[in-house]
Amino acid sequence: MNRSLPGADLVEEGLQDLGRGIESAAACLVSIGAPRLRALGFSVPRETIASPEHRLYALLAQEDSRTAHARYNALVRKLVSFERAAACAS
Repeated sequence: MNRSLPGADLVEEGLQDLGRGIESAAACLVSIGAPRLRALGFSVPRETIASPEHRLYALLAQEDSRTAHARYNALVRKLVSFERAAACAS
């Protein structure tokens, strides 16, 4: 994992959480991006979170429902930035 890529810390955390069976915001995010991450050569566990978009939003809403939408969008943008940077780096 190239840690200089934007969002690498979040993707790495999500991969570790998925591997441990932990449902976290980072694991949901990696589950959302799993097809593209696999295509980029990342080892994403076969077992990802079902309905990751809904689970991510629900986790964020539990923390603070007023800001869940904005935080959801920010996390997805961070994932997309990581995927684009990883594609350019490869």
